[in-house]
Amino acid sequence: MKPAPSIHLLPDLLISQIAAGEVVERPASVLKELLENALDAGSTAIQIQIEEGGVKLIRISDDGCGIARDELALALTRHATSKISSLDDLEHVATLGFRGEALASVASVARLTLTSRQTGSNHAWRLVGETGATPEPAALSAGTVVEMRDLYYNTPARRKFLKAEATEFAHCAETVKRIALAHPGVAISLAHNGRTSFQLARGDAAARAGAILGEDFIAEARHIDTGAGPIRLVGHCSLPAHSRARNDAQYCYVNGRFVRDKLLAHALREAYQDMLHGSRHPAYCLFIEIDPAAVDVNVHPAKTEVRFRDSRAVHQFVFHAVQKALSTPAGRETAGTIAPMPATTASTALATPSPRPPSPSYGSSGGGAAENRPRFMRQESLHVSEPAARAYYAFSQAAQEATNTPVPVIAPIPTATDSIRAEPTPQADEAPPTAPPTALPADEAPLGYALGQLHGIYILAQNRQGLVLVDMHAAHERILYEKLKTALDQRQVPTQALLIPAVFSASAIDVASAEEHSEVLQALGFDIAAMGPTQLAVRRTPALLQAADPTELARALLAELSEHGVSQLTTARRNELLATMACHGAVRARRQLAIPEMNALLRQMEATERADQCNHGRPTWTQLSLAELDRLFLRGR
Repeated sequence: MKPAPSIHLLPDLLISQIAAGEVVERPASVLKELLENALDAGSTAIQIQIEEGGVKLIRISDDGCGIARDELALALTRHATSKISSLDDLEHVATLGFRGEALASVASVARLTLTSRQTGSNHAWRLVGETGATPEPAALSAGTVVEMRDLYYNTPARRKFLKAEATEFAHCAETVKRIALAHPGVAISLAHNGRTSFQLARGDAAARAGAILGEDFIAEARHIDTGAGPIRLVGHCSLPAHSRARNDAQYCYVNGRFVRDKLLAHALREAYQDMLHGSRHPAYCLFIEIDPAAVDVNVHPAKTEVRFRDSRAVHQFVFHAVQKALSTPAGRETAGTIAPMPATTASTALATPSPRPPSPSYGSSGGGAAENRPRFMRQESLHVSEPAARAYYAFSQAAQEATNTPVPVIAPIPTATDSIRAEPTPQADEAPPTAPPTALPADEAPLGYALGQLHGIYILAQNRQGLVLVDMHAAHERILYEKLKTALDQRQVPTQALLIPAVFSASAIDVASAEEHSEVLQALGFDIAAMGPTQLAVRRTPALLQAADPTELARALLAELSEHGVSQLTTARRNELLATMACHGAVRARRQLAIPEMNALLRQMEATERADQCNHGRPTWTQLSLAELDRLFLRGR
C-alpha cells in the first residue's frame, strides 16, 4: 500500500496563486480591484490604459494620497491593508476594498509594477512585484501608478479560458462604467490600444448617469430620493414604456458598491410587475445608503454579493419606494421625484402587503424559527452595539413609511349605453362642454379636455402643453384593472345580476373548473353555474365589467383557472386573472364615444395609479407640445 503524502505547508507563491483564482477571474477583475484602491485613496482623476483587452497591459494612474516608501513592499503582501484593523472595522466597512489580497494576487499571476508618491513626499518610489525587490526612486508628480503586464504569463492553463480581445475589453469597459456611475465626482478616462474609448468629466449623479446610460434614460426616468437616517434610496428608474429588450442597463449599489443581490433584484422586479410588456426589462441606476453595520459585504471575494441583517425591511423599502415612483397618476408629472421621507416616524402599519422576497440563507445548519430570523434579532454575540440596534429599529420603521399611500377609488367610466351620472364623483364625472375651455387651470386637468376621436381608437385632447393622444382601450384597461384590484383587496367587488343568464356551450373541463373554483369565482364577482354536462350559465358578473360580453369573459376566466389549476390564488396569479378580466371589460376600439365619455376617461386616468401604461406595459398616452407642432409645420421660420 502506497504511503499517504505527508502534511506540509504550501509555498507562499502557490498560496497567492490559489487565492488569485478567486480574485483574478479575468482582466476586468484586476481592473475592478485596482480602481477600488484608487478610489479609496481619495482620487479625483483616474486615467486607465488597456492593451489587448487587458491581457497585455492594464495601467491605472490616479492623483490620490499615494503610498509611503516603507509601505510599498507591504502593499504587495497578502492580507495587508490600511482599511481595517479589528473586527469592529470589518462590521462597519466604509471602503470599497478591505481584504488586502488584490495586489498580492495580481502580482502572483502577472508582472506588476507599483509607482507612488505620498502626499508631502519629496519624490516618488517604484517597486517591481518580484521576490526580493526593493523600492527605487522614480519620477511622478503625485498619486499612484499601478501597471500590470502579461496576465497569467506563469499560469498558461488559466489564460486558455480567456475570451477574445473584444470580449475581454467589453467586460473591462462595463467594469469602469459600474464604478464611474457611483463616483460622479471623479473624472475617469479609458483608452484601449491607444484609442480613447470615453472620457467622463466630474459632475453630478444625473450628468454621470446621462453620460453612461444616455440622455434619453434621464429624460424617460423617474428620479427617486426617499428615506433618511439608517436607509435611503436615491437614483433613477425608467418608466415601463421605455423598458429595454435586455437587462444590460440595471445598476444597483449599496453604499457605493455595485452589487448583484437576489433580494434587491426581486424587489425591483416586483415593483415593475404588471407594468412591463412581455419579456422587456427595466433600466435603473439606484443607490442604497444604509448603516454599514446593517449589511455584510464580506460574503464573496469579488464583493458583488451582500447580506442584509434585516433583509425583509430592505426588500419592503426598495419595493415600495420604486413602486410609488412608478405609480404617479397619468399626466401629473413626466419625471417625478419622490420627496424625502422621515426615517423615524414609527406609528404607522403597513398599508399594502409587499411580495414575499426570496428566503435569505444564513447558513447550512438546521432550520429552526430562530435560525430564520434576521441575525440582529437573534440572541447571539454579534458585536452589535446598542446604538446600532436602535438604528436597525429606526431603519425598519423607515421601510414601513414607504407603504402609506392609499390607492384611489374612482367611479367607472360611463359606457356608450349609460347616461352621465347626475351626481358627480370626486373625479368630476360631470362633463365639461363640448368645446374645451380656452384657459386651463394650472393644477387641474393635466390631460386636458377631449376634442374628438381618431378612427374610433384614439382620443385627441387639448391641454396647456399642446395635444394629448390617448389609446382609449389601453387606458380604460388600466383603470378597470386598478379598480378590480382595489375592490378585491377590500373584499368589496360589486356585482350585477344578469336579467337573462348567458348560457353557452362548454367543455367538460370548463364545467369541472367552474364547480371546483366556485369560491374563487364568487370572490371575483362571478356566479357561473352548470346547466348540464356541456353547458354553463353566467348569472352574475362584476359591475365594473358590465359592458363586457359575459360569455367571452367567462370563457377567458375559466381557461386561466383550468390551465393553472389553483383554488387559492397567489397575488401574482390573481393579478393576471384581473388583468384578463380588465382586458375583456375595457372599451373596444372602433367604438364611438361622446365628448363627455372621453372627458370622464381622461379624469379617471388622472386619478389612477400607473395609468401611463396598460396592463401589458404599453403606453396609454403621449404628449405633443406646441413647440413640437410648430417645428413640424415650420412655424416661425
